[in-house]
Amino acid sequence: MLRRICIVVISLLSSFSFCPLALAALNFTLPGQHPYPEQVAQDVHRRVNASITRRQMLQTTQNVDSSCLTGNPIDDCWKCDPDWSNNRQSLADCAIGFGQYALGGKNGEYYIVTDDSDDDAVNPKPGTLRYAVIQTEPLWIVFPQNMLIKLSQELIFNSYKTLDGRGANVHIVGGGCITLQYISNVIIHNIHVHHCYESGNANVRSSPDHYGYRTKSDGDGISIFGSKDIWIDHCSLSHCKDGLIDAVMGSTGITISNNYFAHHNEVMLLGHSDDYLPDSGMQVTIAFNHFGPKLIQRMPRCRRGYIHVVNNDFTQWEMYAIGGSGNPTINSQGNRYTAPSDRNAKEVTKRVDTGEGEWKDWNWRSEGDIMVNGAFFVASGEGVEVNYEKAYSVEPKSAVMIEQLTMHSGTLGVGSRDNSLGMWSTGPNAGGNNLGGPDYTDDMSGRSIPLSPSFTFSLCFFLLSLSCLLLPQIKPDIHLIIINNL
Repeated sequence: MLRRICIVVISLLSSFSFCPLALAALNFTLPGQHPYPEQVAQDVHRRVNASITRRQMLQTTQNVDSSCLTGNPIDDCWKCDPDWSNNRQSLADCAIGFGQYALGGKNGEYYIVTDDSDDDAVNPKPGTLRYAVIQTEPLWIVFPQNMLIKLSQELIFNSYKTLDGRGANVHIVGGGCITLQYISNVIIHNIHVHHCYESGNANVRSSPDHYGYRTKSDGDGISIFGSKDIWIDHCSLSHCKDGLIDAVMGSTGITISNNYFAHHNEVMLLGHSDDYLPDSGMQVTIAFNHFGPKLIQRMPRCRRGYIHVVNNDFTQWEMYAIGGSGNPTINSQGNRYTAPSDRNAKEVTKRVDTGEGEWKDWNWRSEGDIMVNGAFFVASGEGVEVNYEKAYSVEPKSAVMIEQLTMHSGTLGVGSRDNSLGMWSTGPNAGGNNLGGPDYTDDMSGRSIPLSPSFTFSLCFFLLSLSCLLLPQIKPDIHLIIINNL
């Protein structure tokens, strides 16, 4: 009898191997889940406060260059190395939050993308991005020149890969965009991802020795499916068919930081469904992002899991900023929420298709957040103070530094000190912007620092007044530079 039961179990497991949903359903405790998420939240604040304190101390010290210090612990980690562009892999030591263990391609070879084509999803050419991301060994992937990569199908990654777009304008658009499925240890840094649409019903290669038939994709910008140890940093995302970033099917150990989101409806989905138990182990840190213009909802929309939303700048959503169902834990700390003018959309939070009798016990907390233009956060959960004691042990006073912490969100400007090529040849584009056409325009191209309207007006007024006062005393070419920079 026992032997018969074993045969039945083995047969069932064998049948599951052909069904991704069934495979994920077996993965109730995905390795990488942190047993004490509150300690991770506490560590994020410790690092932010340490960086802010270090910046303030150095500003008062004479003969010390503190220009690299922003108070943002991720940026300060690598930007303060004057030779960072030749020490690129040190970036892997700079993540914070639940995705801090993402190695990417650390200690692997550098792979230089020399070909921006994507003509064959089954047999990609050496030198292309698709050829690089499917390899089995760790790779640190770099771009020696500006590139617009129009994907023919989903770009399916293998584990231990870093996309390092620093030093160039790298745009990924087209079919399916980026797919991280049943893998680990991926870093995506300084990449534009936009205008992604549905693809599929075609064969796509996922490793050097395997390709398979892919059904129709959702058209996400970045799709994280049953994966762990993922870090997405300093990317600009907009205009995709479905979500800009989605993490589902037991994914965990994720940090989404320093990104710029704009012009999209359903921005970010975390969790497959209310009833999908493996997503109870999902842990995501969302930090230092700027949620910009023309966003409607899901920043993020959470199902189950523990979501730490810390030091982000939310500007004028159209429906809501943070939503959820299925009893997720949402820990909102040190954010700035600027509500839209619509008086019916002032609430930051939304419990989706759930009555108050059910959600009143969910652990949703707001601590140290700044509410602007009538924004308000509806907290919930009774008797959870003990659970949050560690997370709150470092008070998130950093909300007053939001503009400083998020001033470089999104991709970094080419040619600036923060985005040089270093050892890599710039190739025929020579660092210039030779990209064009509607596929290139992603609403973030050419932007540098997202400042509030009031700050921008004050700065412009000050510079204009200064230039008028000094006009008789300065050379015409210098005055022209002031106006152009303004």
